[in-house]
Formats: sequence, structure tokens, C-alpha cells
Amino acid sequence: MMFALGMFVFMPRTLPLQSAQRTVGYRWPSGSRVGNRAGYQYLGPDAETIVLSGALYPELTGSTLSLSALRLMAEQGRAWPLIDGSGFIYGLYVIDKVTENGSELMSNGSARKTDFTVSLIRVDPPFSAQLGDLQQQAEEMIGKAKGMVTTMTGGVL
Repeated sequence: MMFALGMFVFMPRTLPLQSAQRTVGYRWPSGSRVGNRAGYQYLGPDAETIVLSGALYPELTGSTLSLSALRLMAEQGRAWPLIDGSGFIYGLYVIDKVTENGSELMSNGSARKTDFTVSLIRVDPPFSAQLGDLQQQAEEMIGKAKGMVTTMTGGVL
């Protein structure tokens, strides 16, 4: 397994990948300042995209049905978890675009080689946003525990 997007597994028998490009942006808008360079403020992460690409040789590896399966997944309008072969979870992604380029055409018009790209956009919040501020959560738990001890001992320690 190279990657899994939802229940679709990228591997030589389905869609063999040759490259995976990940782009993560960060928002730094500028503000003009008199007599100085512009000031910049960090506002957090921006769009995160992954582009998976490869070449499909239907006579040897994979099938054009695999590309059809990805297009059907895209048409459902759902987000899918993306996981690589080592088990790393990238997050939830939607399929933005599936591009095919058939070449080396046979007499019936079918391609012996199909170069493809699958463009994905991350739609879930960053893991830090999902977990929240862990320090704040720990402090709240400690405060509650102290309150419970005080209540149980009647304020006498």
C-alpha cells in the first residue's frame, strides 16, 4: 500500500503512484508602516494540498476503472481520511481534481499509457485545533482535582 484515501488504496494493482507533492501554506498578511518596512502578522495555517501522480499502464498495472472509482468518490462531495503506507494520518481531504492524459493510443482509441494526477485539499482543522490548548486543559483538571480534595477533606489538610 502506498496511500489509502478512504477505502481506496493506491498500489500497483489499482493506481501506481510515482510522486506525491504536499504543499502547506501559512498566512502572513502585511500592514503598511510609515518609515519602516511593512509589518507582518501570523494568522495561522492556510490551504494544504496534496497532489498524487503516476502513470497507469492498463495492460500491466492497474485499471482505468480505478480512475472512475476516484471520480465517483469526488462526486459524492465527502471528505476522506488520507493515510500513507507507514500509517501516518494526513487528515481529511476532498478530491479537488482528477486529471488523465492518455497516450500511445491503440487502434480502438484506448490508451496504453495514462498519466494521471489526483489533487486533494485538506478540510479538517489542524490537530492542535482539534485537541485544543493542552496546557489549559491540564490546568483546569488540576483545579477541579484540588476543588474535589478540598470538598472531601472539608478544607482541612
